[in-house]
Amino acid sequence: MKVQCELCPKMCLIEHGQSGDCRVRINIDGALRTVVYGYPCSIAIDPVEKKPLFHFLPGTKVLSTATAGCNLHCQFCQNWEISQANPEDTPATFCPPAKLVEVTKENHCPSLAYTYTEPIVYYEYTYDSAKLAREAGIRNVLVTAGYINPEPWKKLLKYVDAANIDLKGITEEFYRDVCSATLRPVQNALIIAKASGVWVEVTNLVIPTLNDKAEHIRQLARWVRTNLGRETPLHFSQFYPRYKMRHLPPTSAETLDMAREIGISEGLDYVYIGNILSEAGQTTYCPDCKGVLIKRSGYTILQNRLKDGRCPDCKKEIHGVWK
Repeated sequence: MKVQCELCPKMCLIEHGQSGDCRVRINIDGALRTVVYGYPCSIAIDPVEKKPLFHFLPGTKVLSTATAGCNLHCQFCQNWEISQANPEDTPATFCPPAKLVEVTKENHCPSLAYTYTEPIVYYEYTYDSAKLAREAGIRNVLVTAGYINPEPWKKLLKYVDAANIDLKGITEEFYRDVCSATLRPVQNALIIAKASGVWVEVTNLVIPTLNDKAEHIRQLARWVRTNLGRETPLHFSQFYPRYKMRHLPPTSAETLDMAREIGISEGLDYVYIGNILSEAGQTTYCPDCKGVLIKRSGYTILQNRLKDGRCPDCKKEIHGVWK
């Protein structure tokens, strides 16, 4: 018999013995099963700035994990070797939730990130690990495309402390033609995460000829400002030729600077540039007095002047999770 998966907006109707669009959720004897539970294909220790999260425990380490699979098929995917792979073709290590939390503690990481591919498709592993991590005093971080239905999303967010959510474009056409998805569910997921009290940062990969027009960048920045608040950090990241888009050039520094300037002009307090060195684009400034608060070079913290989450000069509260 067929099984309906209700995890994401694709609502796959799966035949016996077949998988959904994500490749990892399979109909076995009329029951929906995940074949990647407890089998990450990647575990690494990263600086939290790499997620990127600039307003969440700066300068700390985060244990990062992923399984194979994704429910989007972005033609520009930077991790396509594992996100678009079949789980049976991907080397993996058995690491159930309790072991994952233990490894996080052993490496003195204050947080655990579900990242690299798509933590939504390995939902049960993410959920159980996050619940155990919370009980152990470890923070949970999601790096996700946010393509999930509201009910499972709300359930998971109860155990999430921070999330960097991709807003890959601002048009339905972009999501349909480039990502094999739709825009509205992602926007809803962003709004729900913010309303749930999760610390949210947003990333937009700026791709030449596809989503780098000034008017689209302005629409995106305005949407973030209106729906998530001016205090929500927005990261514009440089595209590199990957996967099915090797014919496009890397995003120019000038385009990224333009995107940052547009974001600031639209009233956002914290607009950053990623995947490329940019002194101004990687520095946190006070929205009021414009003083330097956190100075970075790539993923390295060079200076952190915050005092109890406030600007040391004008005493303005700087939004984020600082301790």
